[in-house]
Amino acid sequence: MVEAVQGAGVVVTGAGGGIGAALARRFAAEGARVVVNDLDAGKAEAVAEEIGGIAVPGDASAIVGAARDALGGTVDVYCANAGVASGGSEAAGEDVWALAWDVNVMAHVRAAQALLPDWLERGSGRFVSTVSAAGLLTMIGAAPYAVTKHGAYAFAEWLSLTYRHRGLKVHAICPQGVRTDMLAGTGSAGDLVLVPTAIEPEDVADALFKGIEEDRFLILPHSEVAGYYQARATDPDRWLTNMNHIQQKWEAAR
Repeated sequence: MVEAVQGAGVVVTGAGGGIGAALARRFAAEGARVVVNDLDAGKAEAVAEEIGGIAVPGDASAIVGAARDALGGTVDVYCANAGVASGGSEAAGEDVWALAWDVNVMAHVRAAQALLPDWLERGSGRFVSTVSAAGLLTMIGAAPYAVTKHGAYAFAEWLSLTYRHRGLKVHAICPQGVRTDMLAGTGSAGDLVLVPTAIEPEDVADALFKGIEEDRFLILPHSEVAGYYQARATDPDRWLTNMNHIQQKWEAAR
């Protein structure tokens, strides 16, 4: 058992399935009191019933108050997990870009706005951001997703560097492919890049809890992502050329 989460009040957004449900199950198994959030009320209620948690369905951007009330007044851990996998290029519609920005970035910002005053006053709190390796690297065929996941990572990083001396713990989870409905919706690009090394949602939860125990910011369920991230930073032109080869392979296959 991870002592840091035993008895903690935990909120997991987008927890009706996939990574969110795996996180909710793991937190509950570790002795936390868990609020399960999802836009789909039926899915939220099913997971909450399974783990002995509390369902608080609705828009992840606006549930902090209701979740805090459901937990008796205190949120100790907030998992900003809800996301949208928006595909397309720069030519994607304004509505596609706006939705990706709102769900993948601004929902995290709004949650932090609601949580930080209490956390900073008491000197403790834990913010878990489900980002994606796309936030460290990129993703072919999905400009809105890649760009906004970069934003989600940047916000988590900023929170950590700004408030860690005031008791805030921040974790950014950056997996590649995970066997979820979201992966199934990535189409041929996902089949090429993500499916061959895809892991289970439970593997992501395991990686997070190892990171919590080791007090690490960056959580990499796929260890190879560290090497890709290093290559991107040290030789960006070579990295971009290699990524362009993958782009060309994808275009040829289509």
